Amino acid sequence: MATMVKLSISLLLLTLITKGVCDCGLNNITIGTIRSGRETKGKAEWNVVVVNNCDCPMQKMVLSCNGFHTTEPVDPTIFKPTGDNKCSINNGGSIPGKNTVKFSYAWDPPFFLRPTSVIASC
Repeated sequence: MATMVKLSISLLLLTLITKGVCDCGLNNITIGTIRSGRETKGKAEWNVVVVNNCDCPMQKMVLSCNGFHTTEPVDPTIFKPTGDNKCSINNGGSIPGKNTVKFSYAWDPPFFLRPTSVIASC
């Protein structure tokens, strides 16, 4: 009987720990945009950092990027408009836990980028 109780408690704790580690989603993504001080074709350049604040990798990240334009090319494997005012990050690939993806674009004013979907891979 004591063994069953210990096993049950161990399973409960393991479940809670796993749930805590894998409870990642949109709230674990931070997007920072800061002006670089440079201009491209008369438009201000903006440096963007997308941060995965979760311990687990995140994949298939999509941002809202209504009306996105740039006068400076952006590597499409890092940031790519996909239509319907959405943009793909890292070509949908995995962003390791506690890691970042960075890119720059040139336009004025800056675009409001916010995460709309992501899949945590715990």
